[in-house]
Amino acid sequence: MPPSSSKSPLAPFLGREGFLILDGGLATELEARGADLRDPLWSARALVEQPDLIRAVHLDYLRAGADVITTASYQASHRGLAARGLTAAEADRVLQRSVDLAIEARAEWLETEGRDRPVPLIAASIGPYGAYLHDGSEYRGNYGLSAAELSAFHRDRVAVLAASGADLLAFETIPCRIEAEVLVELAEEAGVRAAWLAFSCRDDERIADGDRFADALTGLRGAPSLTSVGLNCTAPRFVSSLLDEARGTTDLPLVVYPNSGETYEAGTGTWWGEPSTGIVERVGEWHRLGARLIGGCCRTTPRTIEGVAAALRSHLANRADGAGLVGDG
Repeated sequence: MPPSSSKSPLAPFLGREGFLILDGGLATELEARGADLRDPLWSARALVEQPDLIRAVHLDYLRAGADVITTASYQASHRGLAARGLTAAEADRVLQRSVDLAIEARAEWLETEGRDRPVPLIAASIGPYGAYLHDGSEYRGNYGLSAAELSAFHRDRVAVLAASGADLLAFETIPCRIEAEVLVELAEEAGVRAAWLAFSCRDDERIADGDRFADALTGLRGAPSLTSVGLNCTAPRFVSSLLDEARGTTDLPLVVYPNSGETYEAGTGTWWGEPSTGIVERVGEWHRLGARLIGGCCRTTPRTIEGVAAALRSHLANRADGAGLVGDG
């Protein structure tokens, strides 16, 4: 990928406002617009069948205030695409297309609306092995695979997306330390200079497979590719405690993008329960606890992201020493 400078692509945003706004749920919006994602490829199905719809969702998140849009490649693995009959070369093109669609959406937004904001970043999404299994394993992490087997699964996708023109990689919903360590090694192998890694968490102190969140973050110290670490697709009610757990484990900006707080049922591919309040209401607290990249995951929408952006700016404006917060801690 490498950027023109070793400086983190997050730096201009952190220096300007002290945070970055991430986008929200992609599959949620695709389904709301009529896409049928009942498929092992999930949102990546639209890469093959409805790419214009993906571009439109990216554009709406930019209009909502997102500083980062995340590509539709989360579930687009070579192995999963091969199961649909695609060759390796065709799978490479699908992955590249996920980045191209985000680039096209950004260009359109910059041309029509974006002159008063920094150029948004494009994060190339890489989901866990469990996403390929399409059985909810990204919320358990009990694959029973070795590091070598996980490397073999992820290597080609990391290499393609590292060279795709994205500004950084987003390793997302990672449920276990062994997979996190494999992905960091592959990022270094591919020459990646900028990436974030976000764990899925099961409660207010542990990642999905049961290890402590603080220990998982400590194990990533010194990884040269990482510009941010944190959590995603976790209930909002757990986030503050998890951020408190992270204190002292890393000097990197923390990334936080929870789901709606509903419960995912892997067997039926559905969410149940009432959405919890808490994302927009708690972003000020999360920023105070060290979160600097904040957005939403499953079941969040452009309206959620509008609320996050407004709440963060209000939080900083209301701080007694708001000007001193820019880039802090």
